[in-house]
Amino acid sequence: MSTSSVETVTTSADKAKLAASGLLVVAGVAAFYLLGQQSLWLRVLALLALVAAAVGVFFTSAQGKELTGFGQDAVKELRKVVWPTRPEATQMTLYVFAFVVVMALFLWLTDKSLEWVIYSLILGWKQ
Repeated sequence: MSTSSVETVTTSADKAKLAASGLLVVAGVAAFYLLGQQSLWLRVLALLALVAAAVGVFFTSAQGKELTGFGQDAVKELRKVVWPTRPEATQMTLYVFAFVVVMALFLWLTDKSLEWVIYSLILGWKQ
């Protein structure tokens, strides 16, 4: 699927970046609650700033680069998709509905036939 290859080697620096990213998220949540006496917009601003810093640190790590590469490959593949026109989509939807109705009738007929065979012919129960 992927034409570009991203080689990742997990180093201690990457582990440190991931740990720092996690600590920044925890610090953001802690700052939100520790600034309880401040106005809400300041608390939210502190939370968003620290979470944005955490995201920035994460995307500098090998896992972040891998995630970025995956996203770019997904966008490339999405551009290759040939989407159906409205008449094609409508026609296929009607085919699916027709198949569901036919299958429901078949299963109902099979169920009633087996019910009749088992209860009336084999067991002799009258319903």
